[in-house]
Amino acid sequence: MPAQPKADPFERDTAGSHTPTPVTASSPAPVPDADDGAQDWQLDHTRAPIATKIVVAGGFGVGKTTFVRAVSEITPLQTEALMTRASEDTDDLSATPDKLTTTVAMDFGRITLDNDLVLYVFGTPGQQRFWFMWDDLVRGAIGAIVLADTRRLTDCFPALDYFESCGLPYIVAVNHFEGTEVFEAEDVREALTVPPHVPVVIMDARKRYSVVESLLAMVAHALEATPE
Repeated sequence: MPAQPKADPFERDTAGSHTPTPVTASSPAPVPDADDGAQDWQLDHTRAPIATKIVVAGGFGVGKTTFVRAVSEITPLQTEALMTRASEDTDDLSATPDKLTTTVAMDFGRITLDNDLVLYVFGTPGQQRFWFMWDDLVRGAIGAIVLADTRRLTDCFPALDYFESCGLPYIVAVNHFEGTEVFEAEDVREALTVPPHVPVVIMDARKRYSVVESLLAMVAHALEATPE
């Protein structure tokens, strides 16, 4: 009996089905599909997103890592390290006694605010011994969010002074911790002597919608401050 020819694995069969062509190094990259959750700008090769960078700063334990984690659409990059007895004399845990870790470099996340606007969010470390990294983290940012805790407002003064001195647009976001007294935004503005043109918002860093509203307020303020 003559040998039967081998069937072509990529040839369409009588039922109309076929085996997908294998992807090789020279094959074009797969096209994103809307069913896979791709954004509009990913499906239209004539459009490109506007990538912008913002930084989130503030005192130790004010909620910067929580802020980035709550809003990031990707798994956030976190540089958390366990706290040890060596930091007892420098890190005040009176307001956050359950805090076991601290950011030693930065937090990083990403959020698509609009079809063509992608925000890269960088959280700065809060302790003074890590402030030397701020200059690198802030480079290229369009604006900043200074997180404040009403139980220790003085902790955000270094961040306010820093952004004032470098001329970077910023807003103040008061992170409302559970069980703490709620203050009006104008009361916080007066306590921090924040200029009238700088927005002050009350928010909750644990809630995504609240974080998004803060980001939108920051972007709007940055556009007003530097429209070009």
